[in-house]
Amino acid sequence: MTATLPTAADPPSGATGHPLPVRRPPGGLGVRPPAPARPLVRFRSSRPDLLLCGALLLAILLVQGWNITGFPTLSDDEGTYLAQAWAVQQGDGLAHYTYWYDHPPLGWIQLAGLTYLPSLFVPESMTVAPMRFSMLAVSAASAVLIYVLARRLWLPRWAAGLAMALFGLSPLSVVLQREIFLDNLAVMWMLLAFCCAASPSRHLWHLFASGLAAATAVLTKETMLVVLPALLVTMWRHSHRDTRKFAVTGAVTACVLIGLSYPLYALLNNELLPGAGHVSLIDGITYQMSRPGSGFILTPGTGSHGVFTSWLYYDTVLPLGGLAGAVLLLAAHRWSVTGRALAGPALAAVILALVAMRPSGYLPAMYVIQALPFLALVLAGGAAGVTHAVLRRRRGPGESRVLVTGRRALIGVLAASAALYVLPRWYEGDRTALTADANAPYRQAAAWLGSEVDDPAHTRVLVDDALWLDAVHHGFEPGPGAIWFYKADLDPAVTRTLPHGWRDIDYVVSSPTVRRDAADLPTVRAALEHSTVVAVFGAGEDRIEIRRTDRESGS
Repeated sequence: MTATLPTAADPPSGATGHPLPVRRPPGGLGVRPPAPARPLVRFRSSRPDLLLCGALLLAILLVQGWNITGFPTLSDDEGTYLAQAWAVQQGDGLAHYTYWYDHPPLGWIQLAGLTYLPSLFVPESMTVAPMRFSMLAVSAASAVLIYVLARRLWLPRWAAGLAMALFGLSPLSVVLQREIFLDNLAVMWMLLAFCCAASPSRHLWHLFASGLAAATAVLTKETMLVVLPALLVTMWRHSHRDTRKFAVTGAVTACVLIGLSYPLYALLNNELLPGAGHVSLIDGITYQMSRPGSGFILTPGTGSHGVFTSWLYYDTVLPLGGLAGAVLLLAAHRWSVTGRALAGPALAAVILALVAMRPSGYLPAMYVIQALPFLALVLAGGAAGVTHAVLRRRRGPGESRVLVTGRRALIGVLAASAALYVLPRWYEGDRTALTADANAPYRQAAAWLGSEVDDPAHTRVLVDDALWLDAVHHGFEPGPGAIWFYKADLDPAVTRTLPHGWRDIDYVVSSPTVRRDAADLPTVRAALEHSTVVAVFGAGEDRIEIRRTDRESGS
């Protein structure tokens, strides 16, 4: 895709290259689409855009990359996706255990590609903490796409830079975009889809490419399905009226056909429908849809409220300010140029918020990643609309120069107040991400397994997802030796290798995740009950214990 940016005097152009007339509602808030004068300026040829985008990108990569292995705490999902990517690299299939259609596999196939070269040159680096650096490439691509999309949606240069900074430097973004989540990859592809849909060149292939990128986003993380209506709105608004129906139909067809490759794969493997002795796509979807709800997001004490509170702990401006801006832009889209230009991102933010507020739904902590780019765009667009309304309103016949200066001073005061409110809070959140070491217990536990176990090749240890690859690199046999703790109870292929249950296990690495989920896993619970602590790393609820099982105890 060739990124093209409008200049201060460039209108959208039609499929034939001729400029289209632009309606300007009187008194409308927003960035006024300029009159036709000059041709489109290519992003790669716009020195101011390149300099601003490059400077912001450098700052984002520096902040997100500094101490990336130390904070935040390694999560189970990171270990799961990276272990599955490792299995793809090794040629062992789509997962190192039975692939059961929990998510489409395209996400960790991409991870396998991102981590291939580092793992080739330094095999022992294929563990969660070092491989977080691969996510910097994803963050970089997404940040640049945010800037390009903002300019294609007619935001001024400074507002595009603001959107990019909001997206990449918010403490909430710094924490979540560092982690190896499928959501980060899916956001990158969805932003590419929006950029293609909003292309000012309006070539038909841009719409087809948008559909392909959208399908890739959905096959990376299936929850991106809910954003497709917002993408369709952007396609419709930015396509040429003469070819709109054909182009949008082609984009939708491309998206659907690529998306059908996933159920087709299941069908060809005889795993589409439930049946005895095999997994199925329908069973995987049923499980995801039937997960216990985490309650209403605004009800104290619910799981969803806890997740929501954790988001606001890092940043209140981007989630709340962005959502408020999205609602206002949608409400004013008929008379606001900015509202019409940002209708797609605003609708995406509102849809994602409504899905998160379902009382019966399950709300994971990484869900907000999907909303971050759209929240940043509408917040920056709202700032641009207010600035335009105040500063660029024509001076009336009876209006003195003092009043004009007063309007400018008002904008300055508002900008300074916003900076004074936001920057200290962002500084504290980002400072924690740059200095805290939350993963020392994991590193110490992994080192203990590598140095203190005499014969790892013939030793069985239960570990959580985040430590599984560490154990494998220390010589434990993948599957029968290093065992994901929940597989000991839930995977028939693993339980068959444990005929005596917990007595066939030598060690249990008791992390917070293992202790939390052991109540529902009889084998894991029994192994913890019939074991003694031989090493402890960390303190309190976040401690990690190495426990040796006592095979002679219990009944």
